[in-house]
Amino acid sequence: MHTLLTLILLAVISSGTTRCIGGELSSSKFYDESCPKALSTIRSSITRAVSRERRMAASLIRLHFHDCFVHGCDASILLNDSDSIESEQNALQNKDSVRGFNVIEDAKSAVEKICPGVVSCADILAIAARDATVAVSGPSWDVKLGRRDSTTASKSRAEKDLPLFTATLDNLISLFEKKGLNARDMVALSGSHTIGQAQCGLFRSRIYDTKSDIDANFARTRQRRCPAVSSPKADAMLAALDLVTPNSFDANYFKNLIQKKGLLESDQVLFSGGSTDAIVTEYSKSPKTFRADFASAMIKMGDIQPLTGSAGQIRRICSIVN
Repeated sequence: MHTLLTLILLAVISSGTTRCIGGELSSSKFYDESCPKALSTIRSSITRAVSRERRMAASLIRLHFHDCFVHGCDASILLNDSDSIESEQNALQNKDSVRGFNVIEDAKSAVEKICPGVVSCADILAIAARDATVAVSGPSWDVKLGRRDSTTASKSRAEKDLPLFTATLDNLISLFEKKGLNARDMVALSGSHTIGQAQCGLFRSRIYDTKSDIDANFARTRQRRCPAVSSPKADAMLAALDLVTPNSFDANYFKNLIQKKGLLESDQVLFSGGSTDAIVTEYSKSPKTFRADFASAMIKMGDIQPLTGSAGQIRRICSIVN
């Protein structure tokens, strides 16, 4: 039996697709010897990017999330189209909305200059999400490291595994559970919508639907920046997800939901008479609890099926395979 198990493990490792799930990553000290200035270099790069554009913090958190939910945290979302790759960036949930690729490439370039071929793009994504959160007064956490980069991507898997803005509560809970995240993790991670913006095309139906469970005054306010008639220009117009404090990481997002001021359908379903109402209420009353739970959920999300050991590669440029 022992010999058979060994042969099976060797076969899996030699296939080059080894994925270690949760707990297989190393500590935040993974690069202490191989690239001791890696984390400080990344932090400086991310902090500069967020200082130039506050919205970038939300984009970098989302980029890490959209990476981890598709085949794990392996930087597959960063890969461009090629003869062998259909980029995840073209998936419905990503197209013309995910951003921050240039920020990650800049951070990668800075790290490559001090220690080439050592730090993965996947780890940079995870570190960037943490550093971006801190840059907008959000919580910090120790990022476990040791991820390696995928050599493939999957547009079809992205469209299957990433939530839509029209997702129901049951659908959201199910998608997160498949990734090892519970309903509380899901609500905490949704709290990242306390910063960032959404395109008019994603919330038009909600603010113009007279049967929608939305605060009437809030809807009218949003209609000023989102015309009723669709057009490429109108669809791309932006509105803050949190009208009150759009550039600060706080618990106002949850207060908004209780007041029926969730901008996206997938936001408001978290407080709509369902099983997550109590969590939303708790976070609205205790920002400290929300911050702690958000940090814990980000750590759990970062554990989703990382490539480790000899699997994958360390990409020199994040958008293409070596």
